[in-house]
Amino acid sequence: MVVEEVCAGKLVDRKSQFYAHLYKIDNLDSDISQIQKIHNKKYKKAAHHCYAALYGDDEDSRNDGEVGSPGRVLLELLHEYKLDGYMIMISRKFGGIKLGQGGVARAFRNTGRGVIESYLSSQK
Repeated sequence: MVVEEVCAGKLVDRKSQFYAHLYKIDNLDSDISQIQKIHNKKYKKAAHHCYAALYGDDEDSRNDGEVGSPGRVLLELLHEYKLDGYMIMISRKFGGIKLGQGGVARAFRNTGRGVIESYLSSQK
């Protein structure tokens, strides 16, 4: 199956650009691999591609070397909004200003929450 992007958004925080994409998934491993390839190609200049995915009893997340545990932060959002069968991927283009662990976690949380709430409001 081709993965389905259901919503996308962007946040800029102190010159760093955060590109968020929310996907519906039906196979954790193959869909994650496919989405990673899409983001690696689409955002070649991104320093990090962090994600979280939730499908049934299975979950996965990745920090991709980023500080602040953004994979865990994104996974918490999927659980909070009960988004089973979804994956959120955020690619960060570094803007030259270090955000620190708390700033990075906050930026990923705000970007993820924004794209999730945008998607959910479009479903009403």
